[in-house]
Amino acid sequence: MADLVLDGVTKAFGSARAVDGVSLHVPAGTFVCLLGPSGCGKTTLLRMIAGLETPTAGAVTVGGRDLTAVPAHARGFGMVFQSLALFPHLTVAENITYPLRIRGVDRAKTAARVAELLDLVRLPGFGDRAVTRLSGGQRQRVAIARALAVDPGLFLLDEPLSALDAKLREQMQVELRQLQRRLGITTIVVTHDQREAMTMADLVVVMSGGRIRQAAPPAEVYRRPADAFVADFIGSSNILDARPAPGGLAVAGGLLPGLALPAGATAAKVSVRPEDLAPVPPGTGHLEGVVRFVRDLGASVETFVEADGVTLVAAGPGTAPHLAIGAPTGLAVTLDRVVVLP
Repeated sequence: MADLVLDGVTKAFGSARAVDGVSLHVPAGTFVCLLGPSGCGKTTLLRMIAGLETPTAGAVTVGGRDLTAVPAHARGFGMVFQSLALFPHLTVAENITYPLRIRGVDRAKTAARVAELLDLVRLPGFGDRAVTRLSGGQRQRVAIARALAVDPGLFLLDEPLSALDAKLREQMQVELRQLQRRLGITTIVVTHDQREAMTMADLVVVMSGGRIRQAAPPAEVYRRPADAFVADFIGSSNILDARPAPGGLAVAGGLLPGLALPAGATAAKVSVRPEDLAPVPPGTGHLEGVVRFVRDLGASVETFVEADGVTLVAAGPGTAPHLAIGAPTGLAVTLDRVVVLP
């Protein structure tokens, strides 16, 4: 295994830049999620890593070897496409052996490798079964086994779980992460699902407009977003305008004591996660407002509070007795978790 390095990678289609000057260092054995809204450039970036697209500028290197101009078939990477791209007329074993067969691996080694991979993806004895007779999750496992057949240097997946139902998708997220840990293979997954990224990744790369907005471990991206886009895109957040006031920052509904703007700034925004806001009796919190809606989600309760024309959302394990619709309420803020955004 070797490190992956992207150096100023750019892809232009005419005057439009799908990927714009992306630089990233991925240590060997890291599980990376490229995360962002549709059209942010994440799939184009993955295709350049795979060799399916040629960068307009910049370089892709693995272990110090420049692969920018090396075609996809010569890179030795494994890839799982969103559509899975399994051959419907072939059996499970025949699908898995396809990349081995075109490389001229002998039959005995191929058979042993197929058995090993079927055990790895928890499908022992499925070799003779038709792909068309498999469930969605089983087809997903076959696609993963085929991509791993040649011991790839990198494992690349383009929204591999998007076609699965919610429960199966969450199960496969855990299985894919456990598989990657067992193999220790550098893995890069494209997803638009933030929960998926937070579940699986060592490194979350948030993209927008063809650029990286933040690349960091999941907990850091959530707790210390680099800017308002990341704060709003990852999870839920109350993004508030803030201005200096005696003793802290003035925001909708009141004052956040002890906080200050970045040096030289006259105004900024702050990010407050819903779980860091707690309804309290009026007059006892940092902020004041009026309850407009309460939503019981079972595991938590969301309280929507209007403060100075701005709607704030608080989330917690239970409700307070004063939380009637239209009633005044205070909001206590976990101040050490408030993020002042550039």
